Amino acid sequence: MISRLVIIPTYNEIENIEAIVRKVMSLEPSFDLLIVDDGSPDGTAIKVKELQEEFGLSRLHLQERKGKLGLGTAYIHGFKYALANNYEYIFEMDADFSHNPEDLIKLYDACANGSFDMAIGSRYVSGVNVVNWPMGRVLMSYFAGYYVRFITGMSIMDVTAGFKCYHSKVLKTINLDTIKFVGYAFQVEMKFTAWKYGFKIAEIPIIFTDRTKGVSKMSANIFKEAILGVIEMKINSFFKKYHRKEIN
Repeated sequence: MISRLVIIPTYNEIENIEAIVRKVMSLEPSFDLLIVDDGSPDGTAIKVKELQEEFGLSRLHLQERKGKLGLGTAYIHGFKYALANNYEYIFEMDADFSHNPEDLIKLYDACANGSFDMAIGSRYVSGVNVVNWPMGRVLMSYFAGYYVRFITGMSIMDVTAGFKCYHSKVLKTINLDTIKFVGYAFQVEMKFTAWKYGFKIAEIPIIFTDRTKGVSKMSANIFKEAILGVIEMKINSFFKKYHRKEIN
């Protein structure tokens, strides 16, 4: 039986959490959902627990952490949970509807039927498909992609994308404890590491719509980590070996 788990990290997403849970739960084929909540003081985790009574603990999972520990560590926590529970396909997605849950099906299809190991919901593979972002942020994101491709040698257009599907063998191969970045650099590091291991990566066009409810978690420190971290990551890669064993 094929199993699919969507991981959504949350911090103060009370305005979005019920709607995103209901939407993911309604999809066909079915997806299980893991919320990794970093101690949201607004009651996000409390709402998830209420929804667990409706959808069941076997499909709607909750992991609570104490304090705001960062996006990257939330996903690593979720990846380890997914592997421990034998999920075959593992997805990253935001809570704020900037990623359309319907597109989970396209990402899954690319991996399950398109023979890709990893599928990226890409804002830039077919032009610039971003809605409600100010032009300055669009340009910053788009040209950051050029910078990362220049430094790393990857050809991926949307290097900071946070909407992805992994086959479990990718996450089993990567030593998750060595992934060090926590913000957008985390997204680059995961793609770079998968690419270095030779996994087949697809970019699937999506339309990204900026959140209409809640508050963005973007900060200057996160952007700085991405700029400087890419250089550090590339240098460190010269001293690593990327040999992988066959994992089903």
